[in-house]
Amino acid sequence: MSVTIRKKSPRAPSVGLEEAIERTLKIYKAERLNAAPIDVVAKDLGYTGAKNGTALSTIASLRYYGLVNRPAEGLLCVSKEFESFQYAPSDKLRHTIKTTWLTRPPVFAELLEKYQEHLPSDGVLKFDLIQKGFSPAAADACVNIFRRSVEFADYFNGPKQTPEPEELLTPSAETDLEEELQEASPLPDVVGTPRQASASLASHAALAATTERILVRLSRGRRAWIEIPTQFYEADKDRLKAQIDLLLADDAEEGAD
Repeated sequence: MSVTIRKKSPRAPSVGLEEAIERTLKIYKAERLNAAPIDVVAKDLGYTGAKNGTALSTIASLRYYGLVNRPAEGLLCVSKEFESFQYAPSDKLRHTIKTTWLTRPPVFAELLEKYQEHLPSDGVLKFDLIQKGFSPAAADACVNIFRRSVEFADYFNGPKQTPEPEELLTPSAETDLEEELQEASPLPDVVGTPRQASASLASHAALAATTERILVRLSRGRRAWIEIPTQFYEADKDRLKAQIDLLLADDAEEGAD
C-alpha cells in the first residue's frame, strides 16, 4: 500500500494584521507592558488557556508581526512599539509602525520586496506561494490574509519601510510551549476549502513556537534558512558544524570527479 507524504507549508500568520492588533489590544488592556505567563496571556485573549491550539497559533502570529515579545522563558509582554502605535500623535507615525509590522513575517516581506509598486492578482500571488512550498489550499488562505493586511496597512500609499535583515527572521516563541504544541499537532496540508487551509496555517503558526529560523543571505540574491529548536545546546552546535563540514567535503569530492 502506497503512503502519501504531505509536505507542510511554510509558516505564515494565521490572522491578518488588523485582527492581530485588536487581539494585542486585549492583552495590553489587561497587562499593559508587564510580562505575564503564557497561560494568562491566552486567557486575556479569551481562551481557556495556553493548551488551546487556536490560542497557540494566535500568539505565534502576534509574535510574527512583532506585536508581543518574550522577555524571558514562559513569559510574554506587549511590545513598546505597540504602545507607541496606540498613542502615536500622527497618522504618518501610525502608518510607519503598521508598515514595519507588515514586513516582519518573512513570507510577507518577500512578496512585498518582489511587488514594490502594487500587488498582482490573487492567482499570481497563489502561484508565488506554491513555488515557496505552500499547498494550493494553504496558499489561498495566506493570500487572503496577506492582501487584507496590506490593505489595512495602506502599504502602497505611503513611505515604504524596507525591512532590515534581522526583521526578516521569524520570531521564536516560548520553549515552555513545546509540550502544548505537541498536543496540538499540526494539521497536514491538503487540497481543500479555505476553512481547512486556515486551520492548516494556524497549526503551522503554532509549530513556530518551538523553533527559530535564521536567514542566511547567499550570492546572486539567493537565500537559505537554518531552522533550529529554541533549546539548542553546545553539543547540537558541534553536530551542526560537523554536518556542514560533511556537505562541504561531498561538494569537494564532486568537484574533483
